[in-house]
Amino acid sequence: MTVPGQHPPVLVVGAGPTGLAAACALLQGGVSCRVVERRAGVAEEPKALILWSGALEVLRRLGVAERVVEQSLPLASASYFSGGRRIGGVRFGGLEGTAFPGPVCLPQPGTEQALHDRLLELGGSVEWSTRVHSVEPAGAGMRVVLGPADDPDVREEAAVPWVVAADGSRSAVRESLGVAFEGDTYDRTFLLSDGVVSGPVPEREAQYHLTPDGVLVIVPLPGGGHRVFFDIASDGRTDPPDDALLARLLAERGPAGLRIESVWWRSRFRVHARVAREFRRGRVLIAGDAAHLHSPAGGQGLNTGIQDGFDLGWKLAAVLRGAPEALLDSYPLERRPTAQAVVRSADQQTRTWMTRAPLARMTRDTLMRVLSASGLLERRLVPQLAQISPDLRRSPAVTAPPSGWRARDAVGGALPGTRIGDAELVPLAGTRARSLHAYLASGRHALLVGGSSPRVSRAAARLREAVPDDVDVLLLTGAGVPAGDGYDTARPAEPVRGEWVVHVRPDAVVAAVADLSDPAWRPEDFVAAASLPGAQRSLT
Repeated sequence: MTVPGQHPPVLVVGAGPTGLAAACALLQGGVSCRVVERRAGVAEEPKALILWSGALEVLRRLGVAERVVEQSLPLASASYFSGGRRIGGVRFGGLEGTAFPGPVCLPQPGTEQALHDRLLELGGSVEWSTRVHSVEPAGAGMRVVLGPADDPDVREEAAVPWVVAADGSRSAVRESLGVAFEGDTYDRTFLLSDGVVSGPVPEREAQYHLTPDGVLVIVPLPGGGHRVFFDIASDGRTDPPDDALLARLLAERGPAGLRIESVWWRSRFRVHARVAREFRRGRVLIAGDAAHLHSPAGGQGLNTGIQDGFDLGWKLAAVLRGAPEALLDSYPLERRPTAQAVVRSADQQTRTWMTRAPLARMTRDTLMRVLSASGLLERRLVPQLAQISPDLRRSPAVTAPPSGWRARDAVGGALPGTRIGDAELVPLAGTRARSLHAYLASGRHALLVGGSSPRVSRAAARLREAVPDDVDVLLLTGAGVPAGDGYDTARPAEPVRGEWVVHVRPDAVVAAVADLSDPAWRPEDFVAAASLPGAQRSLT
């Protein structure tokens, strides 16, 4: 049958962290959506554990970071052992320029529940136990066939303008469209268990014990208990590992005295390294595990998926509210290279774990000692895993700076295509934020206007008139610049140099900059060229 009435403009397929992040971003951007999920409710299996800085910043923009962090266990470090001896490690918690300087540990259901609660707060809902059977282009949108997950004979047909495919590694949407899922599968099987481990177990440290037979990873869990992780030769089995196998592997690979006392969750699975050939096929956007799969090394899957969901969510919301559709071209061009880099990094880490040959192991151990002792391992690995420093200078959603632009003269070192830096602010009117990142934590588009002449205040007022209410205008005042009405005003701790306007996207990436001292500059032109929701309509 056909769904009666007007369908929401977006169908989100999948209510895991990726789909929920996308749906929340859409609702925050003023766009309604329908969310369907074949499961009966929020996931109960722990699955992914680690949340890094980039994903935590996204959760902050979605309004759930505080409740997630409250349930989490902050991790202080990671250590690597070979032959029973520590060969290296990295410390966490020292990452600068973010409100989340280190990773936290929280089993995936906690993150999903927080996002689902936020979805309900925003007026959304999830249609549980609902399966998508097929998706195909139809006119200006997509024809979707879906129905109850437990009754394939009952189906409904919906005409949907846009579809978000966040339905996991076996994505029905991706497979229905014939989008290739390119890559390989590791020839090892991986075993997981969560439970109580006694003996010399770490309290806030992830440990990697690298042996000729395979790896043992131990990660502490919030509220007590540990996750243990092994790889073994593939044997074709799919059943969860029993206590005897887990105990034997722990005794063989771990330090003396470790013992598994109880297990409340266990899993056996194969690991893939795959990336979808396309992240966008017409009116369908593919994200999360439906778009990329990789080893659990570094805990990147959950983080990359959450950032996928937010990225496509704010962009699609902007397009549906008047921004040029070309903005969505930036989704695959920004997120697919990120996914490819994550897959490569996880693959390198996994192959480092599984090194078998004695000479190769000795070389690896020596290199780990040198890199750790010099601090180079920490300086390179932690920012990479944190995913907070994108280089998007070639993205079509970024405008090159004007000739002679000096990013250091603008607050936050505003260089188009990079994440804006933080800066201390003294609020004068409107906002209570004490820093630039705190101001931008709402996940809205923002225009930052700075300078020390009266024309800067006039430019801010004209910009405020040209953009919709959900685009912030922040006037960074200097000597002689009055605080205006209708926009926030603040004074940065460092003196403002030059006269400029900076467009910051909802993901804190600088989209465009302009020099206000240029006689040819007009706020109408700047706004018209920006990918702002409602801006195109407000100028007509």
